[in-house]
Amino acid sequence: MSTRIAFLKGHGTENDFVIVPDPENAVDLPPAAVAALCDRRAGIGGDGLLHVVRSAAHPEAREMSGEAEWFMDYRNGDGSVAEMCGNGVRVFARYLQHAGLVAAGEVAVATRGGVKTVHLAKDGDVTVRMGRAVLPEDAVTVSVDGRSWPARNVNMGNPHAVAFVEDLAHAGALHTPPPFTPASVYPDGVNVEFVVDRGPRHVAMRVHERGSGETRSCGTGACAVAVATARRDGADPAVVGTPVTYTVDLPGGRLVITEHPDGEVEMTGPAEIVAEGAVDADWLERAVAAKTPVVRNV
Repeated sequence: MSTRIAFLKGHGTENDFVIVPDPENAVDLPPAAVAALCDRRAGIGGDGLLHVVRSAAHPEAREMSGEAEWFMDYRNGDGSVAEMCGNGVRVFARYLQHAGLVAAGEVAVATRGGVKTVHLAKDGDVTVRMGRAVLPEDAVTVSVDGRSWPARNVNMGNPHAVAFVEDLAHAGALHTPPPFTPASVYPDGVNVEFVVDRGPRHVAMRVHERGSGETRSCGTGACAVAVATARRDGADPAVVGTPVTYTVDLPGGRLVITEHPDGEVEMTGPAEIVAEGAVDADWLERAVAAKTPVVRNV
């Protein structure tokens, strides 16, 4: 095995990722390895990891290989698998462009949330067609520090609970997942967004991302927030027949979200590659051993 594993570092509105190019799916990335790489003190550091694999080489993506050559095998910072990451898709596509694997224009990216179409400008922002939001009718309540709010259940390929609050400070520290009820609505956990109004069709948010804690930005979360806010405001593109656009401010930057009459949600924002290098495989092996729980027979 090679003693060095190539990596890059990128971010989208300060939602940052370790990128591991691995076209043939040859690099073993168990949860402990992902957690070690994403460790901000002992590793490279990131909210998550983008494993770059050819769709035909990954068992979860082979059926999509006819539509998309590349599969975003996304992992949360704790090593758990996630269905989708909106900022991650933009950074993933920017990496493909950076590596000369795709040109500016449209590129299809396979994800666990389906194939996403990305428009890469030669310079500037990246736009992703995120698919349609699903709005289950389940009643949800989220709580922080003795306060509780009703939350809108929105699925953007991954689950979200969107709560409108008077002050973003009400979200608390967000180090741990905000409690929600009923637990049965989100059996695998949920991304929780707290939202305040900034002006007409302009909101700001904070988010606790499942498996990562509070992050500086969440692309799917911004899409869920825009859709939930539109419904709160009585704006449904399918009814009015024209697109509805919201500006969403996050701690790490700004995203522009447009929902079209056919239900398609588009997200536009920046994506940057900031560094590249190599990981020492011997270090990674030691780090994995340190993060892997020891099971003792008693």
